[in-house]
Amino acid sequence: MRITTTDGLVLVDKPAGVTSHDVVMVARRALGQRRIGHAGTLDPFATGLLVLLVGRATRLLPYLDAEPKVYDVTIRFGAETDTDDATGTVIRSAPLPDEGALDAAIHALTGEIEQRPPAYSAKQVNGQRAHAAARRGAPLELPPSRVTVHAWSDLEMAGDTLHCRITCSGGTYVRALARDLGRLAGSAAHAASLRRVQSGAFTVAHAASLDALRAGEVRVHPPRDAVASLPVEMLDPESLARVRHGMAVTASVEGVRAALVDDAGALVAVADRAGAEWRPRLVLAGD
Repeated sequence: MRITTTDGLVLVDKPAGVTSHDVVMVARRALGQRRIGHAGTLDPFATGLLVLLVGRATRLLPYLDAEPKVYDVTIRFGAETDTDDATGTVIRSAPLPDEGALDAAIHALTGEIEQRPPAYSAKQVNGQRAHAAARRGAPLELPPSRVTVHAWSDLEMAGDTLHCRITCSGGTYVRALARDLGRLAGSAAHAASLRRVQSGAFTVAHAASLDALRAGEVRVHPPRDAVASLPVEMLDPESLARVRHGMAVTASVEGVRAALVDDAGALVAVADRAGAEWRPRLVLAGD
């Protein structure tokens, strides 16, 4: 589908070997639009779903239906690497874990946990990027972050490799989960492959390839798709005029937050409830 508008969302299936920023740069050239951002970085070695927000839709990032994240991951036991993935150098070797230790480790890494980010990550300490410091041979001491691992599923152990699906919160480093799984199970491990298959309401099955993006043959989803889970309030002409000026309007649907749309169903604003009214938090119309 040839692009006809550049306000909305584009779903891309990122290949291995390119950064998320590389994909954004391709999108900027293909769409002729500078205002492009992405919802959740993928490591260069990882593949899968990257949600791009284009034009006015970039302002919807705080409201995006983008959690939980779902990944298909292959975890290889016996070796831990300095990057926690297959691109790094082996820094520790250990025997394979037994089944009981592996089950206990998975249980310990489920729910709300403290996770130390990988040494090679985009985290910053005092203005320094962790990956840059690690490449200089002076890795940073990164504080742990609180993340949520909702589930480990589709578990299949074959030799030294565990294939599984991980559902987690945004901000979770799956390669760090692989590292910690090895340690907790009395072994060593790293992420051998990683693919994001879902981000909230969006799935990789509906994503375009990077080549299709380069050719400009992708679907730009309307901004309303970014907040598809919100209740919808359709505005009459008078209410539409008020909302475009950031003024509150009467609420007729339930909920604490709503998508306010015009009579064609196009997203006009995101609003929060204040008593019997909607108060716009973000107005897209006329931006």
